[in-house]
Amino acid sequence: MSDTLSSEASAEAAADLEQRLIEASLVGMTPAVWAQVKPDAVSVYDTHGTRTFAELNANANRVVRLLRDHGLKPGDPVALLCSNRAEFLEVLQGTLRGGFRITPVNWHLTADEIAYVVNDCQAKALFAEVRYEAGLKASASAANLVLKVAIGGPAEGFLNYQDELDARDGSDITDPIQGNAMLYTSGTTGRPKGVYRKALVNIPYVLGGARGYQHETDAQLCAGPAYHAAPLGIDIRGPMSQGIPVVFMDGRWDSETVLKTIEKYRISHGHMVAIMFQRLLGLPPEIKAKYDLSSLRHIIHGAAPCPPDVKRAMIEWLGPILSEYYAGSEGGGGFTISSEEWLQKPGSVGKLSSEDGTRVLDDEGNPALPGQPGLLYFKVAAANPFEYFNDPEKTAASHRDGYFTLGDVGYFDEDGYLFLTGRTAECIISGGVNIYPQEIDNELIKHPAVEDSCAIGVPNTEWGEEVKVVLMLKPGFTPSPALTAEIMAFARENLAGFKLPRSVDYVDDLPRSPAGKIQRGKVRAPFWAGRKVQI
Repeated sequence: MSDTLSSEASAEAAADLEQRLIEASLVGMTPAVWAQVKPDAVSVYDTHGTRTFAELNANANRVVRLLRDHGLKPGDPVALLCSNRAEFLEVLQGTLRGGFRITPVNWHLTADEIAYVVNDCQAKALFAEVRYEAGLKASASAANLVLKVAIGGPAEGFLNYQDELDARDGSDITDPIQGNAMLYTSGTTGRPKGVYRKALVNIPYVLGGARGYQHETDAQLCAGPAYHAAPLGIDIRGPMSQGIPVVFMDGRWDSETVLKTIEKYRISHGHMVAIMFQRLLGLPPEIKAKYDLSSLRHIIHGAAPCPPDVKRAMIEWLGPILSEYYAGSEGGGGFTISSEEWLQKPGSVGKLSSEDGTRVLDDEGNPALPGQPGLLYFKVAAANPFEYFNDPEKTAASHRDGYFTLGDVGYFDEDGYLFLTGRTAECIISGGVNIYPQEIDNELIKHPAVEDSCAIGVPNTEWGEEVKVVLMLKPGFTPSPALTAEIMAFARENLAGFKLPRSVDYVDDLPRSPAGKIQRGKVRAPFWAGRKVQI
């Protein structure tokens, strides 16, 4: 009888906690619940130290009071330029419970690019880490700022983050209001644009609950930049909502350090992109065997296409723990696929339960047949549609009959599984024929000498464009006419004739966005410099 009563009491306590978390998530206060449940447990590990749940929550409250003391009101915009460290989470959590709109800023940008984002989002407050001089410089030309706060040390013209927090009360604010976040798209042409919704998309709480966390043992690895949409939602907001500690990695990617970190903190969950997989797989066998990775239970990946051979090798190494997703900052997507499912449909990003969630349209705007590539459109969330901030023309151009597009191209197979083949902005048009570069890259990367591939269209006076591939080679291989001939012969075996590269260049590295995507536009740009027509 006592065991039964104990079980019933535990179930009731769990249900009560769940209800408290749901209610708290609606006003940005889930960290406050965990600060009560396990105040002394570590919530964040970074290269500077740790934060307990109580410390994180108290500092989030102090951030709210700091912003209010300088006149900011609910709805006012805040910009955050900060690396993967606890202060990022504190400012994020403070803005999300104080009713403010936060824009995390890419710290890879130049001072001019940062100033553009800070001005475009109309930020009234800027939190900037002192290690990024470009961010400090950018503040000088930010028109709307009334508050500038330096993280990680002193900076001229900035208040000191730690001093300001130390001077304020850390108790829970009594009037929390759900704030918002506006992220900027990386884009392939022109300036980035803010993806804005009037209400915060609160899916991280739901996603966090669906990932099977075990509260006593699990830890989430954040290896990518926290300001990016995927790490922000998957590696931060999801686990934080569930009381799971986040382990931040900072600085340049190092594959062995990743394995060391997984072993040290017994990482159970993580988010990665394809290039991370490639670099991990490239480690010597003795290094891969050196570390205990048995704690890993769920690695989710997306953002950039993953070559099938790479994904298959990761599954063979770590087991069927990979889960792929497809979505954009604007929404849409909602596609996921497990390892087991993917092995039956290699190359797919999954399928939706609702058939009307996505359309594939051909060049004439008609529904494409199964197996026929076309432009993907996603159903607009009628209750909370997105817009490109201050750009109604771009917003309108992306919408069509209650659907919108991210510019991605793909097709559904006969079973309703989605396969991506490229983006319209990257499409190579040669002699009137559309060629999608990702298809070429997916084949060339299978060659044993090729580390990575970037197919682009370059000028051709007769055909308009022709295909060129720019390749990174694996260690131990050097460019030569013989190797080029070998790679071309390999391509000829695996690609249709009209998709074959007409030339091959070699580079030591390829430019990538913080999300891990090759910046195809940067690779392409030098070949089109000075031309008025950019196919």
